[in-house]
Amino acid sequence: MSAARTATTVVLVWAVLLGLVLGLGWLLTHPAGHGIDAFDDDLARRIADERTPTLNRIAGYAAFLGDTMVALVVAPIVAVGIWVWQRSPLPALFVSLVVLGVGGFYAVVTRLVPRQRPPVEILDAGLVPTHSFPSGHVGAATALYGLLIVLVWTYLRAARWWAAPLAVLPVVVLLARLYQGAHHLSDVLTSLVYASAWVTALTVLLLLPGRRRGVRDEVSRAAAPTPG
Repeated sequence: MSAARTATTVVLVWAVLLGLVLGLGWLLTHPAGHGIDAFDDDLARRIADERTPTLNRIAGYAAFLGDTMVALVVAPIVAVGIWVWQRSPLPALFVSLVVLGVGGFYAVVTRLVPRQRPPVEILDAGLVPTHSFPSGHVGAATALYGLLIVLVWTYLRAARWWAAPLAVLPVVVLLARLYQGAHHLSDVLTSLVYASAWVTALTVLLLLPGRRRGVRDEVSRAAAPTPG
């Protein structure tokens, strides 16, 4: 696939995912919202009833794993490091598009689909009241730890099983944000799904074709006759 065709496909995939998330948000806040809101609100109240000071602190630490600043600090370091290591801009482009794409989803959807946060005390102060859908923390965590897993499995196969536990971290962030009352269950699940889909799409469109070309080049060089 040519670079132009790949770029076009990436943009189309992002636009389709955005449309799906916007459509789901519209359903949650309009025709289908009453029944789902009742379930989400009841769950939020039941979780809030189980709060303790110790769990509050644990949830705060866990939620930090999905903080936007964590992704904005770690992702550039990973992008530069993988570029230097692999001597190719492709994996760095992958990292950049994963983070920027997920950030774009959140920025657009929260403005076009305002949704009130759960009717409980929110333990994370200063949140915009109508930015419940989707969850930025869960989206950022899924993107960051997902791209790390993909990079390790693609370029460092000997250590790939060491990266597998990273898959648990987005779920940890998801549970923490529910506990803090920052989001409804439907908000955090939506972020987990669309961020996973975006990471998967970019892996298929960018990393796998590039990795296959790299392997073919290595085989060709190894098979080439040695001069003299």
